Amino acid sequence: MAAVRAGGVPAGKGITTMAGLALHDVTGPIDTLVVVGGLSVPKRLGDQQLVGEIRRLAGTARRVSSVCNGAFLLAEAGLLDGRRATTHWLAAPELGTRYPAVDVDADPIYVRDGNVWTSAGVTAGIDLALAHVAEDHGHDVAREVARGLVVYLHRPGGQSQFSTPMRSAPPRSEPLRELQTYIDANPAGDLSVPALARRAGMSDRHFSRVFTKQIGLPPGRYVERSRADAARRLLEDTGHPLDRVARESGLGAAETLYRVFRRHWRVAPGDYRRRFRSKQT
Repeated sequence: MAAVRAGGVPAGKGITTMAGLALHDVTGPIDTLVVVGGLSVPKRLGDQQLVGEIRRLAGTARRVSSVCNGAFLLAEAGLLDGRRATTHWLAAPELGTRYPAVDVDADPIYVRDGNVWTSAGVTAGIDLALAHVAEDHGHDVAREVARGLVVYLHRPGGQSQFSTPMRSAPPRSEPLRELQTYIDANPAGDLSVPALARRAGMSDRHFSRVFTKQIGLPPGRYVERSRADAARRLLEDTGHPLDRVARESGLGAAETLYRVFRRHWRVAPGDYRRRFRSKQT
């Protein structure tokens, strides 16, 4: 454990972590550098001593990794340039905007690109650590560690199953804003391009072009995502069988529900319901 200065490092809720070493006292080579995240990370991105020490130690390490928004410190040190990386889904858009040289993927629990590993929020650090154990000591050892911790060795699905629905920016024109509201409120309705174009008072081709430009997705893709969101809410809030969830969300059949759900949330509908269904339903 090392920090800019040795000694107690105050964390949230009154917890203090003891760093036995100052970063400048750590000499290489080291095996694995793990940069942790936290609420204070945004304020520390301008700390040139911290960022410089991370850059120096990364140059001596066999493997470099981060947990949660610790990825911002790796990016600030230039260690993620040209690499694929992840972080907590809430922070992923900012990571991509602030560091355009980083290929940000908000869905995986962790990402490996060469010798640099990045992981999602908080408990994803456990997934990352188990992946390190598996790489160094084999899957049998990693499996025994996971059993001892009572966690998945490979957690099913990605971050998208835990995130709030991804919403596009509101369109500029009032007719399209009303149409977007209509789509989200009527997932089982006729949401074909001709039907939506008639509702918007446009030709099919003009409607598709304007919708894509203002919302950022073609109409068909937006409708599918809206229906996937509707299915997710039904799985959380009701005990309806999957074929009814499929009908009421506009996806038609349970097979389509399964295919769309896997594409958007990387997990089967039944597995999602078991994890996130409200206790009141």
